Amino acid sequence: MNYKQRLAFLIGVDSLIVLSAIFISRYLVSVPLDLFSTPLIITSIALLLSHHLFALVYKLYKRAWEYASVGELIAITKAVTLSIATASVVQLIFLQEVYIRLLIVTWMLHVLFIGGSRFCWRIARNFLFQAPEGQHKRTLIIGAGAAGTMLARQLLLDNSEKELMPIAFVDDNPGKHNLSIMGIPVVGGTSSIEKVAKELAIDYIVIAIPSLNKQQLKTIYEECSKTSAKTQIMPMLEHIATGKVLVSQFRDVQVEDLLGREPVELNLESISEFVTDKVVLVTGAGGSIGSEVCRQISKFHPRKLVLLGHGENSIYSIEIELKVLFRDSDILFYTEIADLQDEKKINAIMEEHRPDVVYHAAAHKHVPLMQRNPEEAVKNNVIGTLNAARAADRAGVGIFVMISTDKAVNPTSVMGSTKRIAEMIIQHMDRTSRTKFVAVRFGNVLGSRGSVIPLFRKQIEKGGPVTVTHPDMVRYFMTIPEASRLVIQAGALARGGEIFVLDMGEPVKIVDLAKNVIRMSGYSVEEIGIVYTGMRPGEKLYEELLKENEVHDVQVYPKIYIGKSTEVDFKRIERMLQIYPTLSILELRQLLLDLANNKPEESLLSPVTI
Repeated sequence: MNYKQRLAFLIGVDSLIVLSAIFISRYLVSVPLDLFSTPLIITSIALLLSHHLFALVYKLYKRAWEYASVGELIAITKAVTLSIATASVVQLIFLQEVYIRLLIVTWMLHVLFIGGSRFCWRIARNFLFQAPEGQHKRTLIIGAGAAGTMLARQLLLDNSEKELMPIAFVDDNPGKHNLSIMGIPVVGGTSSIEKVAKELAIDYIVIAIPSLNKQQLKTIYEECSKTSAKTQIMPMLEHIATGKVLVSQFRDVQVEDLLGREPVELNLESISEFVTDKVVLVTGAGGSIGSEVCRQISKFHPRKLVLLGHGENSIYSIEIELKVLFRDSDILFYTEIADLQDEKKINAIMEEHRPDVVYHAAAHKHVPLMQRNPEEAVKNNVIGTLNAARAADRAGVGIFVMISTDKAVNPTSVMGSTKRIAEMIIQHMDRTSRTKFVAVRFGNVLGSRGSVIPLFRKQIEKGGPVTVTHPDMVRYFMTIPEASRLVIQAGALARGGEIFVLDMGEPVKIVDLAKNVIRMSGYSVEEIGIVYTGMRPGEKLYEELLKENEVHDVQVYPKIYIGKSTEVDFKRIERMLQIYPTLSILELRQLLLDLANNKPEESLLSPVTI
């Protein structure tokens, strides 16, 4: 029915209900009134008109009664009570008498019939339009609070669409145990999820506690993963309230949700001071980290953002994306295709744009590939950094922020060694330049092109097994947005020469990460399998974020530490750059390791004579 048809139908039904209520009341109470007597007709007309009036006032004809709840019952009670009160006033004025017993019984029947007709609407919808019994997925809701109750109500009302039937709640509040909410029992706490899922034959689990921190979510998800049920999580309440998503628009639990560490919040004021209305240049702008830095920086409205990269496709993609995302801003986006090894081109770009801030994200980061191609790691990570830093110095850049890695600490690989040498270049440049040079060091990034997660997912898609190098290998992990926020915040905190490090919480076992990815893909570990392949050249069982002689115990910003500056013999780096093309792969690997680990001069010179 359209609105006019629905309005006419409801007015007709209510008119019958009002007249029925008063005439039935006349038979239930002993009042000396004939069926068509003047007092009864006057009372009926007064009650009928006043009911429609107050029904309009309380919008009883505009409510979606298939979603009726306590609020609708209160509105009905108010409208009926005022209608009876109006009828009593009319009786007093025109009849000089008020038939109190008649009106009291009429009120009771009026509320009963109006409320019953509306709630029957909801009941009929639930039973007539729900999915067939065999198609229901038996659903366990974790959390019997406001969010869980809202979810249960939505599922009960929209069962035909979602086909999920809430069977039980679990909640860690013991005061709710053995109670029922909307007819759904609260059967225990989160520690009983496995038992409850088995006993109640649960097909589907929804986590409906938006206030969970990452560690709590991880604990609950581990309990859910012991069952065969599919597990999803409810959207944030603020997203529901703002209309971004519906209550029933669940999402899968992501690996990022289980990191067990809350994200770093930005000091927006300090960042705005050095980014807003400034010229910013990002190297490696097409990469995972570089592109996210560009997205985050654009939120602070720089005057001009220069996207510098070697791969034309990735630079073109991020340029188009930013122009769409920030089409209403006045940011000028410039793209530059250049190789950091081309000193002349990098100098020309810096001179043309004269950036206030440079974020140096370009680098080779794949450990095994760089182990086999050390000369390429030197070209990109060392020479490229040196060229960018010197060009920034010549162009009078205010702040130069280099993105480093935890593999630069006591490096055992070519990639880690070249990144440590790049840090040494940055610290040397800071001592000799008016530009402030800093480095930002963090662990593995989830979701990046070089991340282990995409590899695990591809292996799972092919039916497994998932390959892990060693059962005891652990790594620090963070998300791309977190890493980018750290990089941006470091620029705002820079005084020159620092190595900033994020407090990344507890390291994660790679094998545990693999198990979580398998479960999140809808399989059991036994179905897919995990194979240990052995550690690759240059890998370590665990990574560090600071050397012992670099550690400052005090945080310079919540969850951000700063490393102490160390002495750098830049002449040794220059000598390495002079001779590296003449060395064999084995010789170059050893030379890089010795230099990065600050081995004595004689170690650096052997077996190569400079």
